[in-house]
Amino acid sequence: MSEQNELVLAYITCADATQAERIGMALLEERLVACVNLLPGLRSRYWWQGRIEESQEVLLVAKTTRTREGAVIGAVRARHSYATPCVVFLPITGGNPAFLEWVRAEVAGSANPSGLSPGQPSATTDARPPG
Repeated sequence: MSEQNELVLAYITCADATQAERIGMALLEERLVACVNLLPGLRSRYWWQGRIEESQEVLLVAKTTRTREGAVIGAVRARHSYATPCVVFLPITGGNPAFLEWVRAEVAGSANPSGLSPGQPSATTDARPPG
């Protein structure tokens, strides 16, 4: 599969819900990602300046393509309060083919072939879970 079609999950930690929402919306508006999930209640422990620190954070998970990684990092760094924000990418090695194709289409800016977003009901089911 070409790099353009390779899908990744972006794992981004944010200082609070406001920051996560601001970054998530920017990533969506710039079409760098197809969807974001905000998961509050993250408890992080990490080394910082010679000491172990602990923070309450919000995890932002986004679906995108490998070719957008650099732009995602840049967009996060431009809006993040941390000197060294956590932005890492994990390969998506499989999943619902229709969902994966939807991610590719949305990041590319093209219309969804089915005309449905992941959260809209399809003709064969009452509801589909959001992205």
